[in-house]
Amino acid sequence: MIFRLDDRLLFPNPSLAEEDGLLAVGGDLSTERLLLAYQNGIFPWYSDDDPILWYSPHERFVLYPPELKVSKSMRQVLRSNKFTVTTDTCFSDVVAACSSAKREGQDGTWITADMMAAYAKLHREGYAHSVEVWLAGKLVGGLYGVHAGDVFCGESMFSRVSNASKTALIWLCNTGKYKLIDCQVYTEHLESMGARMIPREDYIAVLHKTVA
Repeated sequence: MIFRLDDRLLFPNPSLAEEDGLLAVGGDLSTERLLLAYQNGIFPWYSDDDPILWYSPHERFVLYPPELKVSKSMRQVLRSNKFTVTTDTCFSDVVAACSSAKREGQDGTWITADMMAAYAKLHREGYAHSVEVWLAGKLVGGLYGVHAGDVFCGESMFSRVSNASKTALIWLCNTGKYKLIDCQVYTEHLESMGARMIPREDYIAVLHKTVA
């Protein structure tokens, strides 16, 4: 069953999600609703032609920072100091870059204008953050997401030069701020860095513990 949300600030239990993770439709992208969603393992994912769709997959692709794997070649890149890393200096630019990034097997983007506006508001209120990677003064990579307790819920990342997005992720892991990074969507390169699938129940248990 797919639930239709109304003006009430609530979500159904994530365990009731469909096989593909779809849980509910409708509602809005207010700061309060988005925070409630992330705190319960739910996130919005839809395109311009769709209503707002809310998902809670049966498995989550996550990275525990202590399990981060950095290859020998990547360690050399980091030691070279070719990149400069900052955080929260140009959040909207990072979101826009993620939105325009071309991804294999994907037409268009889920980062709609409404999503951009909603996450910009989350950023202004201190809940959404970006990591920026610079090369010779130009923004060449980065990522953004939402924090829910000690969990960083990654939304998207981009890279205009080799190793830029990896640098952003490694920097995020090394801050020591987060017990878990939610990568949402499986990719081989994130798996090679230590990310793995865990059951939704385990993910939500970590969320509820850290949010509390």
